[in-house]
Amino acid sequence: MAETGLTFETSLAGMKKTDWIDAVETLCDADGYLERLGSRHYAAFVEKSETLLVTFETLQGIPALSPLAQPLGWEFMAEQNWSSLCIASDGDTWFRDPAVYAYFDRLIDDGFFDEFERVIFYGAGPCGYAAAAFSVASPGARVLMVQPQATLDPRVTEWDDRFVEMRSADFTSRYGYAPDMLDGAAAAYVVYDPRQQLDAMHAALFTRANVRKLRLRHMGDAIQTDLLEMDQLAPMLRAIASDELDTVAFARMMRARRMHPPYLRALMASLDAQGRDRLTLGLARNVTTRMHAPRFARRLKELEGKKARKGAKAATPQQD
Repeated sequence: MAETGLTFETSLAGMKKTDWIDAVETLCDADGYLERLGSRHYAAFVEKSETLLVTFETLQGIPALSPLAQPLGWEFMAEQNWSSLCIASDGDTWFRDPAVYAYFDRLIDDGFFDEFERVIFYGAGPCGYAAAAFSVASPGARVLMVQPQATLDPRVTEWDDRFVEMRSADFTSRYGYAPDMLDGAAAAYVVYDPRQQLDAMHAALFTRANVRKLRLRHMGDAIQTDLLEMDQLAPMLRAIASDELDTVAFARMMRARRMHPPYLRALMASLDAQGRDRLTLGLARNVTTRMHAPRFARRLKELEGKKARKGAKAATPQQD
C-alpha cells in the first residue's frame, strides 16, 4: 500500500470506474481482497476485528454518499475498527445474479461468517432488499434495512410500478423473497416513512416476530441520505451491534430531525396542506428561534398577519 501511495484516507472521488475498482483492489490487498462476481458485481473485504459490517451498495451511489468515494463500511473501519464486506453492484440489480448466490454459498461452505463475533447486514432500497435476502447466510446476524423492497415478483407486488423493468427478473429462486430470509436473524430493523405508500406496503411484508418497524414520518423517499446528513446512520449501526436499538433509543437519535431543514420543510408542507394554521404557526416560531430559516420566517409573518387581521375583524363592532 505504501508503494502505491494509497491509504484508506485517500479520496477516490473523480476516478473512472475501472481506476476506482483498481484502487479499491489495492487497498483491500493487505488485509482482504476484491473479487469480481460476474459482470456487474464486486465483493470487497477488509478484515479488522470480530465485528463485520456487510454493506450492499452501488458503484454509482458510493461517491454520492461518501466524501472520499469509499464504501460506507470503510468509515466504520476507521471509526470502530470493524471489518468490512462491501457487495457492490454496477447499477440497481437487486443483486439477482447467480454469481452473487455462488459467492454467498461459498462463504457459507467456508464458515466465513462463523469467524466473527457479530455480523451486521445493511442496505437501502434495492440494497436493503439484498441485505435482508443474503442475511440468511449468517444465522444470528443483525439486519438494518432502509426503505427495502420485499420482492419485485409481480405476483406479489404488482402494485409497485416504480421498477417495472425488473419484473422479468427472478425473485423466486435462491435468496429470493427477502422477508423469509430474515427468519434466522437475531434482529432486523426496517426504516421507512409510512406516508410513502409503496415503501409502507413493502414494509408491511416484512412483518415478523424478529423485525422492528422504525417509522420516520415526513422523511420522504431518500431516508438514507437524510440519516447520513444528520449523522445518525453510524449511531444506529453501533446501537444495533450492541443490541441497544429500541424505540426509545431510536426516538432520541431522531431528535436530530429538529435541525434538519428537509424534514422541517416537509412537516410544514403537511401541516399547511391540512389547513392546521395553529400548528404551523407554532412550528414556524420554534424553527425561527433556533436556526436561520427564511422560508419559515416568511410563513411566520404570513400567519401572524392572518391572525392579526382575524382578531381585528372580530373586534370590529358589527353595523345593524
